[in-house]
Amino acid sequence: MTIETLRQVPLFESLDNEAAGELCHLLDSLDCKAGAFLFRTGDEGDAMYIIERGKVRICVRARDGHEVTLTELGRGDFFGEMALLDGQRSADAVIVEDATLAVLSREHFLSFMRGSPDVALEMLTALANRLRHTDELLRHTATRNVNVEEAAQLTLANRAADVIAEFGGSWKFIIAATIILNVWILVNVFPAVLGRREGFDPYPYLFLSVALNMLQIFQAPIILMSQNRQAHKDRLRAEIDYQINLKNELALNEILERLKTLEREYLELASDKRPD
Repeated sequence: MTIETLRQVPLFESLDNEAAGELCHLLDSLDCKAGAFLFRTGDEGDAMYIIERGKVRICVRARDGHEVTLTELGRGDFFGEMALLDGQRSADAVIVEDATLAVLSREHFLSFMRGSPDVALEMLTALANRLRHTDELLRHTATRNVNVEEAAQLTLANRAADVIAEFGGSWKFIIAATIILNVWILVNVFPAVLGRREGFDPYPYLFLSVALNMLQIFQAPIILMSQNRQAHKDRLRAEIDYQINLKNELALNEILERLKTLEREYLELASDKRPD
């Protein structure tokens, strides 16, 4: 990798010629074929990678087995820097196009960082930005999943229950019931008032009472079905909210731990440079 190519990486763009040249000598080259996994989540790692050519996709596997793409990187981008601090991979790296990567080992990085502490601050900023981006992506994914899961479980009976329950709890139902009851009563009262034959359901409207009782018998369970499904959806949302809050807490703890690591290394560097 040349100094000009190295300067295209935001992490190292502030290096002077001497420091950039020194770093170029510490980098190894690695050729990768499209479709190959460079590493997987949970693998041990002791190096970061800079893309000289090609594309790399960074992704994670959700609990339901669905693959979530966090980002797709191209020439000049870097990845795998978290392993330099904790020695473990937190995502999968898949080669999308044939790529040439510059590899910086943990040993070389730490020795270089002792001479260029500004790089540590740049890396911390990059880590925070990527964690924030990942958190927003997972938040959006989790919110979308609750609707997808609910839609997948929605049957024709559930849809009918929702429609009936929505109509039964609206002013449309109250107005329609009021009109029907008044018409029913008028139809059965007017013939008796005019001295004609009684209506089909004379006072005390026993047929109407039976019809109303049957309506209540069927309407109550349908409303309960809709409420139970809504309660299930609320529980699912509460669980996902808990997972999101947990992810936020873990991400914050991870940033703090990495900050402590960088602080310790910076203090060690300052102690080594302090005159006796």
